[in-house]
Amino acid sequence: MAVPQTPLPERILSGDIRAIARACSLVENRAPQSADILKALFPHSGRAFTLGITGSPGAGKSTLTSALISELRRRQQRVAAIAVDPTSPFSGGAILGDRIRMAAHHEDPGVFIRSMATRGALGGLAPTTHDLALLLDAAGFDWILIETVGVGQDEVDIARLAQATAVVLAPGMGDEVQAIKAGILEIADVFVLNKADQPGAARLEQDMHEWPRPLVKTVATTGEGLPELCQTLASIRANLPTRRIEAHWDYRLRQMFAERVVARLDPQAVAQAVQRVAGRECDPYTIIEEWLKV
Repeated sequence: MAVPQTPLPERILSGDIRAIARACSLVENRAPQSADILKALFPHSGRAFTLGITGSPGAGKSTLTSALISELRRRQQRVAAIAVDPTSPFSGGAILGDRIRMAAHHEDPGVFIRSMATRGALGGLAPTTHDLALLLDAAGFDWILIETVGVGQDEVDIARLAQATAVVLAPGMGDEVQAIKAGILEIADVFVLNKADQPGAARLEQDMHEWPRPLVKTVATTGEGLPELCQTLASIRANLPTRRIEAHWDYRLRQMFAERVVARLDPQAVAQAVQRVAGRECDPYTIIEEWLKV
């Protein structure tokens, strides 16, 4: 007689790494059972601190993330890291560059690392990053680090997902700082001046004085400045305003609703509507009103 298998959500809540990895794949691929898994896990979420790590390519985000994992583990914290990589033009999956750079943590049972492909999504995140973060939160991790692609000034979606956002800067970006003022600098809760041992670090620090955010200098390759960064993040976590969490769910609920509405549209009806609008037979505003009545 076959022994009944323990439901996947129960295995996730017990810390079963294989179950967590399996559920991550189901969620990322939007398998039919993924919604039920997330529903079961939601009551057990809301305890982890979610930190977004973003910044321009070359700032050392992956190295910093790996160093931060090491520092948090020294503090006996369980850490999950989601590394959002560009989509491979060949396989459609993540290129996995970040996973390779974090390989030092592979044998640590207190660390879980998952690479996700953007799958064409803009904003530096993958379409299901939000759901994956919820899953890992419910799985009992204390910290969830989300390293974004690093696409520049348009990469602001992470601020809507994470409870706090660290924007990583590096020497040599002085002119670029001026160019991206209206972008990712505005979403920072803390600036991390990485590669602080390199020429130009002092100038960059001076350039950032006009921004009223904490700035922590680090050298991720040696771990310098990581204890100070953890202390700053702990302070941010302790003073996290309720409105930040409410803003996240306001954005997420609207996003989920929009996704469901689009999913319900009949592809053939959409194609016909496109032809009608393109042929000037109907205006797009009327089309939307018709769709909302469905």
